[in-house]
Amino acid sequence: MSQIKVPLTVPPGKKKQYLKNFRAVTRGSGKMMMFAGDQKVEHLNNDFVGKNIPTEVADPEHYFKIASKAHIGVFATQVGMISKYGQDYPHIPYLIKINSKTNLMTEKYQDPFSNRWLKMNSVKEFKEQSGLNIVGVGYTVYLGSSFEADMFGQAARIIYKAHKEGMITVIWIYPRGKAVKNEKNNIHLLAGAAGVGLTLGTDFVKINYPYDLKNKKRTAEKFQEVVTAAGRSRIICVGGHKKSPKKYLQYLHDQINISGTRGNATGRNIYQKPLDEAIRMTNAISAVSLYDYNAKEAYKIYTGEKKLKINKK
Repeated sequence: MSQIKVPLTVPPGKKKQYLKNFRAVTRGSGKMMMFAGDQKVEHLNNDFVGKNIPTEVADPEHYFKIASKAHIGVFATQVGMISKYGQDYPHIPYLIKINSKTNLMTEKYQDPFSNRWLKMNSVKEFKEQSGLNIVGVGYTVYLGSSFEADMFGQAARIIYKAHKEGMITVIWIYPRGKAVKNEKNNIHLLAGAAGVGLTLGTDFVKINYPYDLKNKKRTAEKFQEVVTAAGRSRIICVGGHKKSPKKYLQYLHDQINISGTRGNATGRNIYQKPLDEAIRMTNAISAVSLYDYNAKEAYKIYTGEKKLKINKK
């Protein structure tokens, strides 16, 4: 792993804790494999019940079973989920998602605003009293929303205070609102959003990837603009809607090896599968994201033909 440059917002007495958390979420690779589990708010029950979705996905514990048995860097979800299930899964590395909103209030009615649920003092208290392995916090900013100033202020304070505790931070940053057009496929705009993530001081920026563009290799090359704009804040891309495992693993490979991203944040492409398949898919994603497997090798992990070898060089 390349040398970690500890942000100056981390006090000297917390540098060891920060480095420990950073190495934990990246598995020592410098890249993050985030298992994203915040969708029960963001998408309500749409991702958990429906056509081609196994019945076991409806049980919230399905998340925790996957996170405990598969090879992940960190599991990101809301504090309530962690408080209800964490006692049975104490060894999972957790990242608390501090804000979330539903998809009911669309931009037809109001620009998006995802307000903070917790202050960092509450996160610190919960970490101490629960004894759980809480390594970081996450927060969403909607760039271009008429409420962006409020979200900027909250995000900056959360990052500053999280670093004071030696925690890792991830900012979900999405251009979205009435003033924004074609935000998912506008790479230049996504680069602007990545640069905002850097100015807020976050360790990782979780951002959309333009999956819908036709020329996949050219898209990955153009996406280098986003990675460059983020500077020392590391880009991880959202997985988005469910895709075929083979295609998704190739996307991940191109994002990391052509675009230069530093990992992934995957939800539906993992948990909308039966447990055994979800575990194999997670391990395949980690193979590409953390251990430099190519997409074909990783796909064999997904199919069960091969096992993930963590020490692969």
